[in-house]
Amino acid sequence: MPDPESTDHPPHRPHRQVDAVLFDFHGTLAQVEDPVTWVVAAAAACGHELDRGKATVLADRLVTAGRAGGPLPARVPPHLAEHWSDRDLYAHSHRAAYTGLAATVSTDMEGLADALYDRLLGPDGWLPYPDTAPTLRTLHDAGVKVAVVSNIGFDIRPHFEAWGMAGLVDAYALSYELGRTKPDPAIFLRACGMLGADPERTLMVGDTPADAGAVRAGCAALVLPAAEPGRPNGLGATLALAGCAA
Repeated sequence: MPDPESTDHPPHRPHRQVDAVLFDFHGTLAQVEDPVTWVVAAAAACGHELDRGKATVLADRLVTAGRAGGPLPARVPPHLAEHWSDRDLYAHSHRAAYTGLAATVSTDMEGLADALYDRLLGPDGWLPYPDTAPTLRTLHDAGVKVAVVSNIGFDIRPHFEAWGMAGLVDAYALSYELGRTKPDPAIFLRACGMLGADPERTLMVGDTPADAGAVRAGCAALVLPAAEPGRPNGLGATLALAGCAA
C-alpha cells in the first residue's frame, strides 16, 4: 500500500495559465447608465425636471446623434470631424466631439450638452457589471495582475475608487494618456510592461474586435458580448482561462 506520507507523487495542483489579465472598460467591466436616466439626471443638473415621456423622446434623439458609450453616430458634422477622429487621443477632443454631437439636438435647456458629458466623468453615470468585482477579486487573490486597457478620453481611476475596486486594478493603459488606441498592439504591449508581464502569459478580455487586436501583441484574447446595464455579461469565464478557481 502506498505510503500516504510519501512526497514522491505530490497532489496535483491546477496550473495557472496566465500571469496577467487586461480588461477593456466600457462594455466589459462597466456600462453607461440607461439613456433615460442619463437625460433626466443631466436635465436636473441644468435645473429642469423632465417627465419620463419627454425624457424618452429626447434620449432617443441624443443617442442617435451620438452618445459616448452608445452606438456610433450615423453622421458626424464636418465641423466635428477632427475632434471625432482624435476623441480617444485627447481629452479636449473627446469632450468637444460628444458635446458637439449633443448640441445638434435642439432643446430649451442651456448647458445640457455639457451636463450630459459630465455624467460620464463620474461613477454615478456608470454601472459596473455584477460579475466585475467578484472576477477582479478572485484574480487579485490568486496573484494575477490586472490592467484596464481602454480607448477613452478621460480618467476612469476615480470610478474604480468610488466602486471600492481601486485595489483590484494594478495599472491603467488609457489611450488619451498613452497616445495609442486599440487595436494598435503598442497599447497592449505597454499595458503588459506596466504589469511586468510577458504578453504570451497575458489574457486580454473585451467586447469588440479592437480588443482582439491584443493577439497581434502576442496575448490571448477573450471577446464577450456587452450586456445591458446591471446584467451579468459572462465575465466569470475569464477565471477558467486564467486558471483560477471561481
